[in-house]
Amino acid sequence: MKSTTRALKEWNVAVNALEQAQTILLLRKGGIREQAGQFNVADKQVLLYPTFEHQQPDLLKPDFASQVKTVESGWHPEIIRIGSWAEITDVFLVAWEPAIAALFPYHIWNEKFISDRLKWKQNQPINVLFLRVYRLAETVEIPYISAYGGCRSWLDLVTFISVEGSQAVLGDREYIARSNEIRNCIANPPNDSGLQKDKTLTVCSEDFSPH
Repeated sequence: MKSTTRALKEWNVAVNALEQAQTILLLRKGGIREQAGQFNVADKQVLLYPTFEHQQPDLLKPDFASQVKTVESGWHPEIIRIGSWAEITDVFLVAWEPAIAALFPYHIWNEKFISDRLKWKQNQPINVLFLRVYRLAETVEIPYISAYGGCRSWLDLVTFISVEGSQAVLGDREYIARSNEIRNCIANPPNDSGLQKDKTLTVCSEDFSPH
């Protein structure tokens, strides 16, 4: 992929955390404007579009809540800065609460966020996305347009953005190690004593990795 217009829209604070290798995870259930109200991954290589819409500090762990900033224009800045893209290497559909709880050290959200996600559309699992992130050679600035607004996950930008010369945030070995650690937590979450108990993996997954 040399360039693309396809983008995944996510909170600005989450995009920053991904770009700084503070996490490789996103948790999704789908927005109001998703098809049938469900989240689906149609593209495995996407630009990361940072949004200020609906960022809520009370749903973030303290270190990340303190990073939430408002913008002068309200919901969004007039200029959007795109600094990275990601390869979505895995998607797990997780409905088992102990497995979801085991992910807590690996993402940016707090207990309230997780509780709210579990209660909302209880018949739907949470989508756990693993993202390998790449910083663009140069940050690209694009004007905000109304088509980018609203509760949607996927965007088609007006102009193509080049990803040539991008640098991976994590090296191959580190990304594989983190991914395997998190997969193990999903498959075998700790029990009440803090020990991991062997259990057959009860989540659905889609592996988008190239190997």
